[in-house]
Amino acid sequence: MRPPSPSIPEKEFVYEALKQSLRLDGRNHLDTRTPTLDFGPELGWVECGYGKTRVIAYVEAKMTKPPPERPLEGIITMHSEISPMASVDYEPGRPSEEEVTITRMLDKILRRSDAIDKESLCVVAGQRVWHLRLTVHCLADAGNMLDCACLAGIVAFKHFRKPEVEVIGDEVIVHSALERSPVPLAIHHMPFCVTFAFFPDPSVRPVLDPSLLEQRLSTGQMSIALNAQREICVLQKAGGVPIAAEEILQLIDVAVTVAKDLDMFVEKRLREDWESRKIEIM
Repeated sequence: MRPPSPSIPEKEFVYEALKQSLRLDGRNHLDTRTPTLDFGPELGWVECGYGKTRVIAYVEAKMTKPPPERPLEGIITMHSEISPMASVDYEPGRPSEEEVTITRMLDKILRRSDAIDKESLCVVAGQRVWHLRLTVHCLADAGNMLDCACLAGIVAFKHFRKPEVEVIGDEVIVHSALERSPVPLAIHHMPFCVTFAFFPDPSVRPVLDPSLLEQRLSTGQMSIALNAQREICVLQKAGGVPIAAEEILQLIDVAVTVAKDLDMFVEKRLREDWESRKIEIM
């Protein structure tokens, strides 16, 4: 189902406001909505919010046999699903274009960028490795679901703990959390996605973290995935709006600042969550 186009008064009002560097929610053109992170009772379950955009991400792990071409590496797969309750624009059982885009971008940002050390997921070379599956459920679409899903995904991996494994001869023993403390994943870096929206009028400056209405009125978007160390993992531009190289470099500087703020925010929330948990080893 194609989303309805904004009305002409809506277009004129939003464009005129953006020309004056005003946005409907009171933000500046380079301001993001305040992110929120809530953790579930299980490790690896995260609910992330960007304004009214809500996403749930959780990580599952199981032991499996590795593919013969990569016997020393674990397996990481991504899956995203946009629920019909997120918006009337989405239909159940039929993947939308945005759903496919989110899954592909998550795969590029979190798996292909080697954010997680896949060799650390190997238990017995060629025989047993961990298979991690990240599932992202989009519950409410108020714009910019990609950034919200990416934040939820990397935090879910950071929050997750895999069971302790012991190898005795040919026997592989997986210890439960009651026997031994679960082990955190080996994460090389934490990439964050930052999205800008562009508009047909060149006098309108690009906006950071577009709302749903701004997203529909934009003629192009650019998503930059990078970490707090200024390392760019993915740069994707969707739409035919031409962008000068100088403007891209300026937006990358903005994205670096956002990534550093998100990195500190995530570390703070993870620390608060661990302090609130009571783990006992029998």
